[in-house]
Amino acid sequence: MKVKEIMTEPVIVANETNTLEEIAQLMLDNRIGCLPIIGNEGRIVGIVTDTDFMAKEHAIPFSRYYAPQLFGKWMGKEGIEESYKAACSLEVKEIMSSPVVSVTEEDGVEVLIEKMIHHDLNHVPVVRDGEPVGIVSRHDLLKLLFRDNKRK
Repeated sequence: MKVKEIMTEPVIVANETNTLEEIAQLMLDNRIGCLPIIGNEGRIVGIVTDTDFMAKEHAIPFSRYYAPQLFGKWMGKEGIEESYKAACSLEVKEIMSSPVVSVTEEDGVEVLIEKMIHHDLNHVPVVRDGEPVGIVSRHDLLKLLFRDNKRK
C-alpha cells in the first residue's frame, strides 16, 4: 500500500511568517494537531504541532536542575499566562521544528511507519517536489485496518 492511499488531503499549511496566534487559531478552527510550515516559495521548511504549545522542562545549563521553558524562553510558574500572551506575536519560524521528516505519495506505508517509529512522530507531511500535498497522522493508520477488513 502506498502513502497516497491513507493520507489526508488537501493539507492545511501556514507560512513561516505567520504569528503563533494565527496558527493557533488555524489549528483550532480546523481541529488539527499539526501544521506544515512553508516558505515563500511554497516548499516545506518546518512543522508545528500542538505539543509545541506546551511548556517543557529543560535542564538549566551547567546544573542538574530543570526548569520550564515555553517557546524557547525560561519561565517561572507564576508567569505562565503572561508567557503565552507575550508569545502571540512570535513568528512561527522561531518555534517550528526543522528539518522536517516527510514522505512522498509513492512511498510505501512501511517507509512511513518506520519513520514514525524511528523519530517518534505523530504526524508526517507528504510532499511532492518539496511542497506539502497531504499529511498522515497516527489516526490515519486506522485506514489500514479498515482496508484489510474490507477485502475479506
